[in-house]
Amino acid sequence: MKPDEYTKIISLAIEREVEAYTFYRSVADKAKDAALKKIFSELAGEEKNHREFLQDFLAKGSKTMHFDARVDYKVGDSLPSPAITPDLKPLEGLVLAIKKELEAMQMYTRLAAASTDSQQQMLFNGLADMERTHKARLEDIYTNMAFPEAW
Repeated sequence: MKPDEYTKIISLAIEREVEAYTFYRSVADKAKDAALKKIFSELAGEEKNHREFLQDFLAKGSKTMHFDARVDYKVGDSLPSPAITPDLKPLEGLVLAIKKELEAMQMYTRLAAASTDSQQQMLFNGLADMERTHKARLEDIYTNMAFPEAW
């Protein structure tokens, strides 16, 4: 894969981080429950940090990118995904958010695996771990909402 293709992938990742931030910020602003408001605000902040990291990485240019050209990222395999909108029902929104976190986790894992630079691998693996944590938090909320405890 050519350096400009990596640039496109990272640009797509930035767009996805912005989508996720916008969605989480919107949910946080609308949430009435303080705990949900806090969780979604935290997720929004983390997605903002991911975007900033990727923008900084991209600003350094393709000369600092160290990837194995033989790796197929399959980033396009997850496209098209439905648009993230704040008008979804809560459970639908959680399912969509979980799916988006899974896609981001898989994308960062592929980028880490393709990287030939240990520091770059560590950064992408760290992003993948953060997305995995987001997914687990959202899945916990989903299971509590979808399957409430009953006596």
